[in-house]
Amino acid sequence: MTDRKKVYLFYKKTDELEPKVQKIRELGKKYGFTLTERPEEANIIASFGGDGTFLQALQKTRFREDALYIGINDGEFGFYTDFSTENTERLELAMQSDLVEVLRYPTLEVTIDGEKTFHVLNEVSLRSNIIKTFVIDVFVDDLYFETFRGDGLLVSTPTGSTAYNKSLGGAIVDPKLPSMQLTEMASVNNNQYRTLGSPMVLSKQRELKLKIVQDGNDHPIIGIDNEALGIRHSHDISVRVSDRTVKTLRMKDNLFHNKLKRSFL
Repeated sequence: MTDRKKVYLFYKKTDELEPKVQKIRELGKKYGFTLTERPEEANIIASFGGDGTFLQALQKTRFREDALYIGINDGEFGFYTDFSTENTERLELAMQSDLVEVLRYPTLEVTIDGEKTFHVLNEVSLRSNIIKTFVIDVFVDDLYFETFRGDGLLVSTPTGSTAYNKSLGGAIVDPKLPSMQLTEMASVNNNQYRTLGSPMVLSKQRELKLKIVQDGNDHPIIGIDNEALGIRHSHDISVRVSDRTVKTLRMKDNLFHNKLKRSFL
């Protein structure tokens, strides 16, 4: 990590968190790291908080491919936060040893109405904003697949498969498998309407298109990671696995299956 010395800190300043961040600032100085107030100048972007704060840091800094992202939780470890403000010894060990490795997490590229493009690390969700079933035509590689009717659809990354996707009954996918997963939200299945009814994992080579049938749902809620977009009258959402990856630092003793066991077993 000797060539990665310029750090931007992303966090919400509170009286409780500030002293902990200051302690880590001093630790960084000890090993030759310098701070910058401009994220575009940094080659390390460190977020202080939970997984939600880590996702916000990515969105606010525009998914920098040339920067290394580090998640530091103010408490227990998360899926994206391998370090903690309560365990500075572990962070210091990472600064001076080879017990860390760089992971490259796959992201999704989401294009709305062929104009606005966003990147997500967790998921993109499409939901109704009124108490009424949502109708969406689903296409895979421009080929019609099904017409969905229900509360909405979710498309997740492998790392996002452990979040909202899991609560919907989706599969957990290894982050080393570049892919995306389409999961239904309360689909209507009867003699008139029929969908696959189970999550579907698609490879990096596929493109997923969701076409909203405008039957009163003129203002769908589109969520990217943990933020809702203020886009109205959307009709077409295109999703594919992006060539852009997120580089993040983790300790070698904190493997994906360790995170799964810690969180769910």
